[in-house]
Amino acid sequence: MNDTGAVLEKQTMRKVTMRIIPFTFLLYIISYLDRANIGYAALQMNKDLALSAEVFGIVSGIFFIGYFLFEVPSNILMMKFGARVWIARILITWGIVSVLTGFAQNEVHLYILRFLLGVAEAGFFPGIILYFTYWFRSKEQATTVALFTAAIPVSYIIGAPLSTWIMDHIQWWGIQGWRWMLILEGAPAVIMGIVTYFYLTERPENAKWLTDEEKSWLISSLKEERESRKNVKHLSTLKALADPKVLFLSVIYFVYQTGSLGVGYWMPQIIKGFSGKLTNTEVGLIGMIPYIIATIGMIVWSRRSDRTGERQLHSAIPLLVAGLGLVSAGITKNPYFALLFISISLAGMYSFKSPFWALPSLFLTQSSAAVAIAAINSVGNLGGFVGPYAIGALKDATGSTEAGLVFLSVLLFISFIMVLLMRLEKRQGFSKHQASQSNQLKGEVVK
Repeated sequence: MNDTGAVLEKQTMRKVTMRIIPFTFLLYIISYLDRANIGYAALQMNKDLALSAEVFGIVSGIFFIGYFLFEVPSNILMMKFGARVWIARILITWGIVSVLTGFAQNEVHLYILRFLLGVAEAGFFPGIILYFTYWFRSKEQATTVALFTAAIPVSYIIGAPLSTWIMDHIQWWGIQGWRWMLILEGAPAVIMGIVTYFYLTERPENAKWLTDEEKSWLISSLKEERESRKNVKHLSTLKALADPKVLFLSVIYFVYQTGSLGVGYWMPQIIKGFSGKLTNTEVGLIGMIPYIIATIGMIVWSRRSDRTGERQLHSAIPLLVAGLGLVSAGITKNPYFALLFISISLAGMYSFKSPFWALPSLFLTQSSAAVAIAAINSVGNLGGFVGPYAIGALKDATGSTEAGLVFLSVLLFISFIMVLLMRLEKRQGFSKHQASQSNQLKGEVVK
């Protein structure tokens, strides 16, 4: 590429990144606030509504049942109606359900509303990942996804002190703080849904904020990359869902999510257990620390994955680190060391995400990858039911969360082994072709 082409590439991708990433980053922060703030609400809500640890585990996890059932249909509908319209719809409906959750009077209301929240939000994450493929090339995807998914730990960094501060300081008209927290944090999704409809640009062809030269370069670059992939497959919806590689990735993500979301929803109560003297606001401030560390680790690791072009080991190693951190947190009795080990574990969990989500587009066409990503995410997110429920059930049985943390660490070790097996199978399956196809196979999923 000559100097002129390099300058054009740099300025175009800078414009695309600055237009898309900060906005979708903000949307994802709102998304995670609305799904995860139930963990902070539990500091008051469980006592007000007389919820046991097991019931709270179900309340936390039932969100993912609705998510699972409706995610693939939602992503298919996005292909029909377009990203701008469908993502706006998702935001508005989940915002409304989030606000209504603040008026729940018993566990049955919570079961229904949390299930509906999963239905409403289904398709958001894979929809955004698919949307990125309209604008970013494969070599930029891991970093792009990392910048986007960094919103998850950042949502905890923001949400932890914000949620607990609202709970401790806002009780307008005699309404409990946890209810106001759910109401006030649900409203932004409705507002941003309306903004999304007018702000998002569907495809590069529609980008009035790019010059004609920039637009032409981006369209041709994306087209050239698609046409250069000789080994990708185009699958129908049913075949994508039944593809062995898609199913294998789904199982890996299920085991990973069981550990990750189990810790995420119980984090406030784990920290509260360090000392009975901690206020809710102090719990929130302490809860920021692991997610700050996780955010830094996630960005650094994803950039390394993009720089080397390697995906499997960059997915596997974080799972091993996460498992070791979690089992250490489960067996230590020192609260300072427990917080350190949880921080290490979360850094591993979040570092896993970006290299992992760069995998499907390496062996599927764009339309097939849309369905595959939705399938992997929806099946995987069932772990979001298993993890919180397992910790709740084990806490009721043992009186503490330590057994739950050790259980979740075992699952992370299993997912680590699965990713390694995937890599070993790839080596065996392609040993005859490595010399002639090394560039094509770089970072590719097991065939």
